[in-house]
Amino acid sequence: MIQPRQAPTANVAADTIIQLHGLRKAYTEGGRERIILDDVDYAFDRGEFVVLLGHSGSGKSTLLNLISGIDRPDGGDISILGTTITRLPERDRTLFRRDHIGFVFQFFNLIPTLSVLENVTLPQELAGRDRRTVEAAAMTLLDRVGLADRHDAFPDKLSGGEQQRVAIARALAHDPLLVLADEPTGNLDDENGRRVLALLLELTRDAGRTLLMATHNPDIAPLADRVLELHDGQLRAG
Repeated sequence: MIQPRQAPTANVAADTIIQLHGLRKAYTEGGRERIILDDVDYAFDRGEFVVLLGHSGSGKSTLLNLISGIDRPDGGDISILGTTITRLPERDRTLFRRDHIGFVFQFFNLIPTLSVLENVTLPQELAGRDRRTVEAAAMTLLDRVGLADRHDAFPDKLSGGEQQRVAIARALAHDPLLVLADEPTGNLDDENGRRVLALLLELTRDAGRTLLMATHNPDIAPLADRVLELHDGQLRAG
């Protein structure tokens, strides 16, 4: 059974890992502007688990994409670990994401022509890291997610829950301090969803990582350190 994390004691100062400054984002739909984020200021702390709630289309995924540097805001800045990523050129944002951020997607995003082990190690190998070291660390992670014995299988031979466990291992393989999860259980049945959530929380909390999770599932909220709702372009305490 997943247990909610205990709140930090009052004398423990939490370090800020993400700072949003006047963040703005809008899209044009049918000739009309649709505001997703409207001059948002917010800070997220190191080591906390934050749930982002909101209806479909409220902008949860957009916010995660902005924080990861996949997308760019219309205005404002995002600072992560003291680096203002919104002022970096695209290549540098990509390198920053590769080194410091892990991303878990709803639909797994595994490469079908690569084995489980190759999917987990590919980002590290592209970064030029030693192959033997990378493979050894990947096998350790696969063992923790219960898939070491499937390391040579291809994604189409795995269940949805198994594929998401591989995706979690891939997201954590470079030991990021920040993990972003976009509806990580949304494509799974209830039982597999609970298992994947428990695993993701275990692996992030054990390492003191910050986890931001976008979800429409209110049942996850009691497990979080903070719950935020994205509504009318603003982040509000849930």
